[in-house]
Amino acid sequence: MSARPNFAFPGSTLTVATAALATVIALGILWGIVTLFQSRGVPMERLVAAEHACAQHIYLSERQVCMNEWLAASRPRIVALQTRSAGTSPTKE
Repeated sequence: MSARPNFAFPGSTLTVATAALATVIALGILWGIVTLFQSRGVPMERLVAAEHACAQHIYLSERQVCMNEWLAASRPRIVALQTRSAGTSPTKE
């Protein structure tokens, strides 16, 4: 009986497949993190632009009012359009 354990090495194909799978998983996680940071960075970008636009105000209260007004004016407005289906009419006939 041998006292040394016998570890079998997997084939090179299995090693390459495992490395490729690990790379795909790592890239997927990285893509998700980058997308999350980019989507969360948009409000901060607007805040920095408001700070630059209101830099001429000396008093903090005036600067905050200016920034709030600037942010409210620059907020994207989403307007929902009303659609009608082809078979209905707004008036009953």
